[in-house]
Amino acid sequence: MRRALLASLIPFGAVLVNLGALAQAQPIDRHALVSRHDVRLTKVDPSAPLMVGNGQIGFTADITGLQTFPEAYSKLAPLLTEAQWAWHAFPNPNNYTYADGTTPIDVRGTKQPYAYMKDWNEAQTRPALAYLRENPHRFSLGRVALDLRDKTGKPARFEDLTGTEQTLDLWSGVLTSRFTYDGEAVTVRTRVHPTLDMIVVDVESSLVEQGRLKLSVKFPGVSRNLNPDPSDWTHPELHKTKVTGEGASRLDVTRQLDATRYFAALQADRGVDFTAAGPHGYIIAPRAKGRTLGLEVAFSRTALPRALPSVTVADQAARAHWKSYWTQGAAVDFAGSTDPRAAELERRVVLSQYLMSLNGAGEVPPQEEGLFSNSWNGKFHLEMHAWHAGQFALWNRPEQLERSLPWYVGHLKDAQARAASHGLKGAWWPKMVGPDGVDSPSKVSPFIMWQQPHPIWMSELVWRDRPTKTTLAKYGPLVSETAELLASFPHKDDKGRFVLGPPIIPVQENYDPLTTVNPAFELAYYRWGLETAQQWRVRTGLARKPEWDAVIQGLAPLAIKDGLYLPAESAPDFWDAARSPACSKHAVEPQCVNRDHPSFLMAYGLIAGKGVDPETMRRTLRAVENDWDLRQTWGWDYPMAAMTAARLGEPDKAIDWLFYDAKNNKFGVSGMTPRVHLDAHAEAFVPTAGAGQTVGPDGPGYTRAAETYFPSNGSLLAAVAMMAGGWDGSIGPAPGFPKDGKWVVKAEGFKPLP
Repeated sequence: MRRALLASLIPFGAVLVNLGALAQAQPIDRHALVSRHDVRLTKVDPSAPLMVGNGQIGFTADITGLQTFPEAYSKLAPLLTEAQWAWHAFPNPNNYTYADGTTPIDVRGTKQPYAYMKDWNEAQTRPALAYLRENPHRFSLGRVALDLRDKTGKPARFEDLTGTEQTLDLWSGVLTSRFTYDGEAVTVRTRVHPTLDMIVVDVESSLVEQGRLKLSVKFPGVSRNLNPDPSDWTHPELHKTKVTGEGASRLDVTRQLDATRYFAALQADRGVDFTAAGPHGYIIAPRAKGRTLGLEVAFSRTALPRALPSVTVADQAARAHWKSYWTQGAAVDFAGSTDPRAAELERRVVLSQYLMSLNGAGEVPPQEEGLFSNSWNGKFHLEMHAWHAGQFALWNRPEQLERSLPWYVGHLKDAQARAASHGLKGAWWPKMVGPDGVDSPSKVSPFIMWQQPHPIWMSELVWRDRPTKTTLAKYGPLVSETAELLASFPHKDDKGRFVLGPPIIPVQENYDPLTTVNPAFELAYYRWGLETAQQWRVRTGLARKPEWDAVIQGLAPLAIKDGLYLPAESAPDFWDAARSPACSKHAVEPQCVNRDHPSFLMAYGLIAGKGVDPETMRRTLRAVENDWDLRQTWGWDYPMAAMTAARLGEPDKAIDWLFYDAKNNKFGVSGMTPRVHLDAHAEAFVPTAGAGQTVGPDGPGYTRAAETYFPSNGSLLAAVAMMAGGWDGSIGPAPGFPKDGKWVVKAEGFKPLP
């Protein structure tokens, strides 16, 4: 009777572990859950300026709430305003095309075009490589700042500010910043409109009335040094700002950077003067007396509407958006847990949800730094798309995944042409690309193939959230064409098996593409992708494809030696090498095999690979614990290992993996995680921003290549969703969390992982 009563109180999709008092069965108090993790600062964190945004545009703010003092922050944490649609390319007088960036590679007796460069120096002798790698690239739309001056008219210095405090209210999406300057209090509120790419600001201070606090909007050019800050403030002659309309409270401009054109509108909440500050900037000052000034700065790739919402209306829209975000979708609450890590995990989860909604839910797949800064010229890596955005569907927010998933549909013909150039069927998805879908030259990228099944995996997640004919019709061609590639890429070896490669580079990228055969995760993932595509055919009333079934049945099994899975069949001595003294966890040896991603774990974690033996995987997970150099891994590797531990029925290990003590697994005050490398491994960060700069408390021997790395946040959300919501075949509520009495897990709305 009591169980029936409890069940009637728990909303659909909710589970509760460690049921105690009746009150525990009540729905999660979403507001309390979110608000207890609001971000509060009293001083500058040089590595983590806070962000506001809407998925399409991101605004990075300093301690004043705007972009007033960029010099107070790490060079790897520039204050930018980036949009998913904002891309630029330098002029191309030589008319370089994708073909100019390819190199013929012998593939079993035939020459095939790959966007390959043998080393980074080759770009010096083949300028097409450098051009195609750098273009197109992301740029910053503009800088919105305070124009703050002392009584003599001299600009304020950062050192002159006192009493700084800043709060990011996650429930409302409003960033409130307070400080004192020259004895006067200043309050700044910053947020972003949910559907317009518009920064919304209001300031309050007697300094406004004194004429010593105004607002500033400036537009940069594009720097030749694109990473991490693409802004150029030193060559005003290389871009244009044209006023196209001016009224009592609004100024419209058109921006031109080479062939890139965009529009901006500055709209105040009262009559103001727009005073030019150089050829690409404006100072906004109120005409009448008053302590407050509100300003909206809207950006668009097309002309902006004549009527923009007021500051008050935009503020209400932003608050309503974030309330809806937090009250819909899934949630997990660890209140009442006695494990000392529970509160920190909850903080990481809530902040990651906020950050991924800002940085991972736009119209194109996000770059690894989202809208925070640039690496790899701002291009996105399709093998990371699943880690960024797949979690949205698991958290019952498929609409956020579906913002970027149509990018594949729009580039299906390009992917088909790429497959045809290799003599294959279906759609071949590149790795490092911009919105044009053109593969970027690299010594690694053209051979990476684990991104190929991603469109099927992500489409399947959408189907599980919305199993309708509309979903099948929308993504069915994408699933089918991707499966055609998965079926045609493997080839038969002399044993009659279907094998992968060469050429191929596995997820663990430190392998020779011309000698690698049968990487473990790729084998499991291709088989899974083909089987899932067959299920899509059945759902639409079609018969299974016999040729796909032939590959499913004929793919080589994952290679095993001494009871452990190998990263690739072509690396039979892997574990012996990993255990050598030269490759110990304390050595600094860039060529050791036991670094980068232990990706074979995903074959029984991210997916339940058919034919994968759980006990062999259990032993392999132990070998990773003991023999992998976990200093040389990336932020998403730890949640990835946690997913494997959870599927193996080891929830205690899953928690341990989530909290593994590594430089790349630190979640800062804002929830961001850095990307850190050992100094010896220069090849790991040559193409990224900030190589050679040691920033932050990483200790001797480490180099920080970026201040944030959003696959860490996305993978954490995927792992926690799996642990709380389960997976196909899991038993009981929150199956990935320990049942030792230390964890109280209240979960609502999750979708099980396939």
